[in-house]
Amino acid sequence: MVPGFEDDKGKIFTEVVKKYPVRVTVQTVTHTVRGKIHIRPDERLKAELDRDEPFLAMTDAAILDAGGATLQRADFLAVRRDQIVWVLPEDGDQ
Repeated sequence: MVPGFEDDKGKIFTEVVKKYPVRVTVQTVTHTVRGKIHIRPDERLKAELDRDEPFLAMTDAAILDAGGATLQRADFLAVRRDQIVWVLPEDGDQ
């Protein structure tokens, strides 16, 4: 169970974790994805990439073909971490 608290009606609330977006390009074994990965203010991008979870959450994502044309857009995309080849932060982000 996730740590949190329960109100008098039985609803469970958890603490909100604040994160900020980092715009990145992610190369998977088959596609390039551009979007945002959200990280905690006191951590680096590498810490988010090293998490022991099967998927990496991205927002505002665009899946690109080999020529750079957009194949698909999504507000949210879950990328399998074991399919990631490299991650490049854009605009001097971490």
